[in-house]
Amino acid sequence: MAAPKTQGAATQGEEDGDGNRGGTGGVSYEDSKDCILEPLSLPESPGGTTSLEGSPSVPCIFCEEHFLIDEQDKLLKHMIIEHKTVIADVKLVADFQRYISYWRKRFAEQPITDFCSVIRINSTAPFEEQDNYFLLCDVLPEDRILREELQKQRLKEILEQQQQERNDNNFQGSCMFCNEEFLGNRSVLLNHMAREHTFNIGLPDNIVNCNEFLCTLQKKLDNLQCLYCEKTFRDKNTLKDHMRKKQHRRINPKNREYDRFYVINYLELGKSWEEVQLEDDRELLDHQEDDWSDWEGRPLSAVCLFCEKQAETIENLRVHMEDAHEFDLLKIKSELGLNFYQQVKLVNFIRRQIHQCRCYGCHEKFKSKADLRTHMEEAKHTSLLPERQTWDQPHESDLTAQEQNGNIAIISEDTSKLHALKQSSILNQLRLHESLKN
Repeated sequence: MAAPKTQGAATQGEEDGDGNRGGTGGVSYEDSKDCILEPLSLPESPGGTTSLEGSPSVPCIFCEEHFLIDEQDKLLKHMIIEHKTVIADVKLVADFQRYISYWRKRFAEQPITDFCSVIRINSTAPFEEQDNYFLLCDVLPEDRILREELQKQRLKEILEQQQQERNDNNFQGSCMFCNEEFLGNRSVLLNHMAREHTFNIGLPDNIVNCNEFLCTLQKKLDNLQCLYCEKTFRDKNTLKDHMRKKQHRRINPKNREYDRFYVINYLELGKSWEEVQLEDDRELLDHQEDDWSDWEGRPLSAVCLFCEKQAETIENLRVHMEDAHEFDLLKIKSELGLNFYQQVKLVNFIRRQIHQCRCYGCHEKFKSKADLRTHMEEAKHTSLLPERQTWDQPHESDLTAQEQNGNIAIISEDTSKLHALKQSSILNQLRLHESLKN
């Protein structure tokens, strides 16, 4: 069924090529309600009976042309050129196949002008050069209801899939960074990559079609492509160093290819997955025990254990300490099997020793932090930790025997500068990191 091309069709709701509307649509809101005489009946399966066997396809609304589902743009172009019909906001249609099948049936029953707004182009040109185009959009109540029903159906399917993945304890996969194998629930692997490699693609419960997601990411890494900037490198080691040093162990938030793997994109039309992740982070901060209501929203920062270097995240700071001071906190944590509180104790101990200008590797005391830093770097003492019992005390505030005998005062952080303290405390950063991990 080809769209009418007669000029007489442009009677109600015309719009000329300059954007001047003659009405609100091809049919008024009140009149259009009469077009819906019964509940919407969606096709039993995507594409109805018009799908080609072995090759999922979508038919044109007006003729027998078919296009592969992955070639949606070709179908839309065909409808514009051959049938002068435009579908508005296609990206917000939850199920394009069912949407097309529904309107194919309806346009076979009634004239296109009963549903579509009519746009007249070249309205100032001679009559024979003028033409009409037809706009199908959710201004029409029937179209809006159809889109809502398709959205509900898609959401139902996605939530069922998500629930199945959440309850699946037979998941099997390997880490993309260390190749460690994981069995059980998918959350074990995702939490491992977030905790050990600071690669966080979001909370497991926000993700759907997880296997396909991980395969997509692994394929990019196999092709030596950075997941964030998406540049290609000559070998795996170069790619690995690039992602670590540039802090590119994350996915590109502007790549819409990933949208289908986040449940939020099925809940709220037009809202991207990174927006909900930011909302989750803000909610986490809002529920911390401390009262942050007087905080002015300055960027968070953490200070290096050995120098004055500051960074916005613990990962940035960790990379700095590894590159500049040869102090690998992740390696120490792994080798010593430290839990979260033991990490805090170790950080407290190192900060106290550095503040007192004492090398914790050989216990030598220096006149300044600069002298201490030079000594520790030349003697490679930044990675020379004392025995565990020296710093892993029952209480974080306990002093070593040497400190107690020497009557050394503990230098507390300046609580008069509360805003700065909240920003710079590495303990707060560790705490936030642990909360995200859990």
